[in-house]
Amino acid sequence: MAKIVCVLYDDPINGYPTSYARDDVPQPEIYPDGQTLPTPKAVDFKSGELLGSVSGELGLRKYLESNGHTLIVTSSKDGEDSVLDRELHDAEIVISQPFWPAYMTAERIAKAKKLKMIVTAGIGSDHTDLQAAIENNITVAEVTYCNSNAVAEHVVMSILALVRNFIPSHNWVLKGGWNIADCVSRSYDLEAMTVGTVAAGRIGLRVLRLLKPFGVNLHYADRHRLSAEVEQELNLTYHENLESLAKVCDVVTLNCPLHPETEHMVNAETLKSFKRGTYLVNTARGKLCDRDAIVDALESGQLAGYAGDVWFPQPAPNNHPWRTMPNHGMTPHISGTSLSAQARYAAGVREILECYFENRPIRDEYLIVKDGGLAGVGAHSYSKGNATGGSEEAKNFKK
Repeated sequence: MAKIVCVLYDDPINGYPTSYARDDVPQPEIYPDGQTLPTPKAVDFKSGELLGSVSGELGLRKYLESNGHTLIVTSSKDGEDSVLDRELHDAEIVISQPFWPAYMTAERIAKAKKLKMIVTAGIGSDHTDLQAAIENNITVAEVTYCNSNAVAEHVVMSILALVRNFIPSHNWVLKGGWNIADCVSRSYDLEAMTVGTVAAGRIGLRVLRLLKPFGVNLHYADRHRLSAEVEQELNLTYHENLESLAKVCDVVTLNCPLHPETEHMVNAETLKSFKRGTYLVNTARGKLCDRDAIVDALESGQLAGYAGDVWFPQPAPNNHPWRTMPNHGMTPHISGTSLSAQARYAAGVREILECYFENRPIRDEYLIVKDGGLAGVGAHSYSKGNATGGSEEAKNFKK
């Protein structure tokens, strides 16, 4: 029987919910590219429940324990005294989320002698040293597409919040003010602006489709060019690299995976290619951007605003400069963990586990690493290597 260690974020500070704002949670019938939603044999939760926190347990305990497995659920993941580190030595499977990642470094993988699989409850496997997983023949899987549309909605919300100066305006209301001039002195229309996405995969393409009705000019950069039909449908302009795209865009949104080739792709040098006053939105991974270069660009005015919900490391230390930099719209990493999305990624994890324990193939859309190499969607989206360096700083987070 297997031991599974599941790392999830803490429950709400006022306790696990006993009721919810809505009684129903509408779900799509199928994803836009035709991929089906997760198809486990069963689930032990109700759609709309809080599943991503410790008490939610991704709805896995009944299934795993009824089959003789051991489930350890914790939010303690950073530092040598963490529950994760204490339990790793005989764990067969580790599950965590992008929002509260268990950084599976080469050092941790070396300690986990029985480890066979690492699963992301959500999208993004950069918190795993993929090179170490490859070398140790560990399967890496994630629930592709489960929260792509949720993230795309967050991107559009962030763009509008920055361009329309929404957050400072709302804060004037909270402070009892009616400071219209202060509010609108940094407020513009999104209409007629040029918006570009770095990567036009599941999330990036959804962002482009959501933005088209706003009357913006749409651009994209991607190593995999879209079809001529899609380019014509959305009136897209293609760029081969970030610098070419940034030169013409008023808004840039990052929607690409993090791996060694994309780490710090936005830095002091590449920011020189951006138009002065560009808005930058990043819901992909914090480490796509050089932390201090973003702060400097906001302070100088090279960037008019920066928003998103991804940081490095996660959780971000209390003294992380993105918490206090000017003209930002940062949130904790929430874009892909709406209650709607949680039902999908919890079901996807259950599907992956059922396949693993029943010796059935895990669908290619979920595979990142398999049999000592990049596989499935991983072969399309990632490169070999390690992007976990520096993640130990997460231990400095103070609740």
